[in-house]
Amino acid sequence: TITAEITPPRGANASIAISKAKKLKGRVHAINVTDCSRAMIRMSSLAVCKLLEENKLEPILQLSCRDRNRIALQADLLGANALGIRNLLCLSGDPVRIGDQPEAKGVNEYDSIKLLQQVSSLNEGKDPVSGELTDGGTQLFSGAAADPNCRGFDGLRRRIERKQEAGARFLQTQMIMEPQILEKFCTQIADPLNLHVLAGVFLLKSAKNASFINRVVPGACIPDSIIERLDNAANPFLEGISIAAEQVKSFIGVAQGVHLMAVKAEEFIPNILDEANINLQN
Repeated sequence: TITAEITPPRGANASIAISKAKKLKGRVHAINVTDCSRAMIRMSSLAVCKLLEENKLEPILQLSCRDRNRIALQADLLGANALGIRNLLCLSGDPVRIGDQPEAKGVNEYDSIKLLQQVSSLNEGKDPVSGELTDGGTQLFSGAAADPNCRGFDGLRRRIERKQEAGARFLQTQMIMEPQILEKFCTQIADPLNLHVLAGVFLLKSAKNASFINRVVPGACIPDSIIERLDNAANPFLEGISIAAEQVKSFIGVAQGVHLMAVKAEEFIPNILDEANINLQN
């Protein structure tokens, strides 16, 4: 499975984001829409997912617990199901303090595990308060995030086990830079739990970009060897595409798929797939 990520606009017009997404048609199976990642204001993920669906593109809705109480989360889940948006990535959300409105109040009534449990309950047709939903259960296919770079591997295993028990059907990882890290995660944690993994591949644009990501993105762990490779390249951006393509090729076969992230450069995702010899038509 090949998925890609797009970022909603910081404004009320989604035409540029949808235009970038259209360039991925036939190249990826689904498009994941971020939900105010890094605690910065963006257009609603749910709205962009509906626009993708209207353009015959398969969306994956990211839903963060940071900004909504349980009632709002329940409402968005029911609304997504009604709109025909069935794929869901359940997230706790980046902390408010790292965003550009640090004075905002995070809600965090649910975390990702409680959200997964809520999805499972709605799928079973259970009303959040009492009894059953009047028109039957939802049909949501929920996944969870995972960070194979986590140093506390036993703690990571326990958390993934809890997510699987709560109803996670797949895992989408943070960016991974080294295949041995992915292999350890899959063989020791995900595979025994029968959880399919989409391995995160991130397009790095330069050494400066990589260093910035290491500094500000929670969970990022880009090794010095890759930063040096970008720094020494005649064309760092093209080198970044090559690095991403190499990762795609090495991750396929270890995981069940890859998830491509190219912030503000989504139109170059087909270049990565071309260099990796990935063609969904074959």
